[in-house]
Amino acid sequence: MIKKNIAIALASFLLLTVAQADNTYGSVNGEPITEADIESTVGQAGIAYKSLDPKIQKRVLDMVVDRKLLSQEAQKSGIENTPDYKSQLELMKKDLALDLFMRKEMKELEASLTDEKLKEEYNKNKKLYSTPKQLKARHILVKTENEAKEIIKELDSAKDKKAKFIELAKTKSTGPSGKNGGDLGWFEPKMMVPEFSAAADKLKEGEYTKTPVKTQFGYHIIMLDGKKESTSKPFEAVKAQIKNSLAGQAFADTIKKKTQELRKNAKIELKK
Repeated sequence: MIKKNIAIALASFLLLTVAQADNTYGSVNGEPITEADIESTVGQAGIAYKSLDPKIQKRVLDMVVDRKLLSQEAQKSGIENTPDYKSQLELMKKDLALDLFMRKEMKELEASLTDEKLKEEYNKNKKLYSTPKQLKARHILVKTENEAKEIIKELDSAKDKKAKFIELAKTKSTGPSGKNGGDLGWFEPKMMVPEFSAAADKLKEGEYTKTPVKTQFGYHIIMLDGKKESTSKPFEAVKAQIKNSLAGQAFADTIKKKTQELRKNAKIELKK
């Protein structure tokens, strides 16, 4: 029975050792190369190590090995006993304490944001979490009102009005979109000057403006090719966004309040 228990314990130890080995990328003088070592080398660039070409992975590992060798040599040199090392270590401890403290505050704030609170924010500001209205239009831009009126007359008498519009845009429009038949693609109304957007938004698909639309650029004839009304995004699709936004604002308010309270009882002397 004792032998059986020893065998089981030994097997468990071997399995644990293999599992630990599988979670590393090797070792340097007995010190394992961990996922954290790899992450610190490529993670800051937002690169996934496993997605890299094998040759690049080898270069990354070589960089980690070199860093570990130098780190081990630095420790052997006694650098940890120098005043500079000790003062820098104290600064790092303070920075780490602050970082962990801030993360703790943020986690507590995030935990306090229940689904009920998030839904309340969602319902209160649905416009912020919506896909904005979009228009698809084309236009012909000319310098004078009379030119624009003449073009409208030609469109009125045309059988295939869209084909005629495209033809006139290519031959008479002074705008950069003229060569593409005046096509402006999809755009949010706010992207255009107000007069243009207002006129385009009043049109139905396939219609064009019957009177010239004056803007700072000249006179436009506008044809509407499509319209997408504003739609609210589902709550679940924006839940994380709402949570991050509320937590971020609450965090900023909390830290500001806390520093104001700490200042009241602190002895602060600043050199001028």
